[in-house]
Amino acid sequence: MSGKKVCLITGATSGIGKATLLSLAQQGMSIVMVSRNKEKGESVRAAITEKTRNENIHLAIADLSSQQDIRKLASDIKSKYSKLDILVNNAGGIFDKRILTVDRLELTFALNHLAYFLLTNLLLEILKAAPAGRVVNVSSQAHRYGSLEFDDPGFEKGYNAMKSYAQSKLANLLFAYELSRHLAGTGITANALHPGVVRTGFGKELSGIAGFVFKRLDFLMRSPEEGAETVIWLASAAEVEGVSGKYFLDKKEIRSSKISYDESVAHRLWEVSA
Repeated sequence: MSGKKVCLITGATSGIGKATLLSLAQQGMSIVMVSRNKEKGESVRAAITEKTRNENIHLAIADLSSQQDIRKLASDIKSKYSKLDILVNNAGGIFDKRILTVDRLELTFALNHLAYFLLTNLLLEILKAAPAGRVVNVSSQAHRYGSLEFDDPGFEKGYNAMKSYAQSKLANLLFAYELSRHLAGTGITANALHPGVVRTGFGKELSGIAGFVFKRLDFLMRSPEEGAETVIWLASAAEVEGVSGKYFLDKKEIRSSKISYDESVAHRLWEVSA
């Protein structure tokens, strides 16, 4: 086991996460796939194991909108693994209505950002134990329409699904950049990416124009396999070893929005998240 790379993937049972799981399993990695649903998780794990003949695929059950579940997940991982080479923060969603989590937090911010933040910080110890740990945050070009509503991050004063989603994706970038600064000199890299607009179950429950786009125009979208290409590359390619604090699309570094580079905003987000 010590020679194998160990990778943890959240949101691993569908879409980009599942495509990433398949590719990294084919590379012979030891993988922890995180799923909220045990039955679905077991089904996907069995299918990927059969397809790749990789017996080192392990299922962990956690609802990543729950801080208690995230803490238990991290504790379980640290008890089983002495190192973690790759952490792929992928699980997320967009929600038509304002929903509160068990922690009384707005679901989009809790699942899309705080889960990345908490899980990563809890696993830093074993990421540092790897020769060259990598943190990969799945973000989105939607971040360009986002701003950080520090006075009302949960949109109590008026919820809008797209605004909430855009804020969370901007937070993914700010977190990746700030994490990269925090980890300078440790050997761990932290990067973010836009997978493209991918044809998955994502956004299908939305109403209005956004719902129409996700439901009716999905033939224009990328396949999950195409969407996962940059995730897989950032997780495993030798050419990005040592590269940190960057944003990628189609395996190329691109500039993100101006506010995403504001270190004072990133620092404030870190403090609020903590």
